[in-house]
Amino acid sequence: MYSYMIGKVTEQEGNYIVLECGNIGYFIYVSNPFSFPLEKEIKVYLYTHITEDEQTLYGFLTKEEKELFLKLIHVKGVGPKTVLPMFATGSVEGIIDAIDRENILYLKKFPKVGEKVARQIILDLKGKLAPSSPNENQSVAGFEELTSVLESLGYKTQDIKKILPNIDTTKEIELQVKEALKLLLK
Repeated sequence: MYSYMIGKVTEQEGNYIVLECGNIGYFIYVSNPFSFPLEKEIKVYLYTHITEDEQTLYGFLTKEEKELFLKLIHVKGVGPKTVLPMFATGSVEGIIDAIDRENILYLKKFPKVGEKVARQIILDLKGKLAPSSPNENQSVAGFEELTSVLESLGYKTQDIKKILPNIDTTKEIELQVKEALKLLLK
């Protein structure tokens, strides 16, 4: 079993990368191969999936992604090939938030996830996933103005911190507020 590998990505294709490590190229399935920098040394967190027919490596850029992946594949009816596309179009925070809020529509937008699977994911994981958003003691650098505006509108700091990872900091403050309000009203 591998926890992670450090090496250079030599190939990127539709759903996999090849990571060269110690003059060996490892074929690793990933959600978005183009998010892995080509020809740069990087750390890729790994999960080895072994069945009677094959041994497959799945790779992740962050530990949080890998941890959520491991929890999701233990849900009845959910396997690695169902979970991997979830990370291609959704964020770790978004998936955790959807599970905690029982947002079946959000989960059903992913390939191979229907109503039954979405309900099973919520049943098995609701309340068991810690959001990776900033905790109470961490500074929310870049969000001071947005946090202040939302607090002045009556929103609790705890609720605001949950949605901050989903806000685009490159946008103007007015657009950030609109985006935040949409997320808070869900």
